[in-house]
Amino acid sequence: MSDYIIRSGDRAAFLAGLRELVDFLTANPAVVVPRHASVTVLVDASDSAARRDGVDSVAAPLGVPTEDIGRGYFDARRDFGPISYSAIGIPPEERQ
Repeated sequence: MSDYIIRSGDRAAFLAGLRELVDFLTANPAVVVPRHASVTVLVDASDSAARRDGVDSVAAPLGVPTEDIGRGYFDARRDFGPISYSAIGIPPEERQ
């Protein structure tokens, strides 16, 4: 068992929602879209090594490295055009 928890949702529902959004925006060209957008998966763990392991587990299939961004935070990000998909490990004291 891992020492981290990934806050993950229902994959099928998430993908269906993305498709619904694309269909809606395609059918409604008057609706403004953002310049940039992001989707973030949060990783919970009480210690730094476990947080990094959790972010690494998301980074690997994305084909990107995990970055130590300091003060116990870890980040992995892949851009798809103007849309960013990332995993972030946040220290427990910052989530309160």
